[in-house]
Amino acid sequence: MTLEESGKITIQPKIESTWLKALADEFHQSYFLKLKEQLIVEKQKYVVLPPGNKIFSAFNTTPLDKVKVVIIGQDPYHGIGQANGLCFSVSEGIAHPPSLSNIFKELESDLNLPYPESGNLEHWANQGVLLLNSALTVRKGEANSHADIGWNLFTDAVIRILSEKKENLIFLLWGGFAKRKGKIIDRSRHI
Repeated sequence: MTLEESGKITIQPKIESTWLKALADEFHQSYFLKLKEQLIVEKQKYVVLPPGNKIFSAFNTTPLDKVKVVIIGQDPYHGIGQANGLCFSVSEGIAHPPSLSNIFKELESDLNLPYPESGNLEHWANQGVLLLNSALTVRKGEANSHADIGWNLFTDAVIRILSEKKENLIFLLWGGFAKRKGKIIDRSRHI
């Protein structure tokens, strides 16, 4: 966060250039400025996950022009070391949370894919799968604790941008919270 001469707060998150350009207006919206302020307050009282440098990992790993599939989850895993900024993904060496185990079991059952040792889904993201949570942060140990601090407005904007700028995307809305995002998707252009 930097302070401009005009006195306005500017948010300059570390985000891949295609997303930074597409989302530039969002970072100046009042809801996003309030979100940033709320996160600063939260970090003074609680452990916030994922770590700050991983909050926008979904955007850094999957550039806008490379997105083919969008998987939307609820919020980051809320255990220490679990959240890595990609929905349903955990870093190398971290035990698979139940939701990720269920995904792997379904892939094993439906597609005969071997159950992977690693729960790191970065290789999916590198192939064009945007792994996006509805809320990009969470308090340690408190699932859905940041659902109402503004992330929904931000991720709604992300989905609108994808729906308007891209064609023939496949959207997978996993979980009740994520399914509510379906109303934003132009179903005449996307699956």
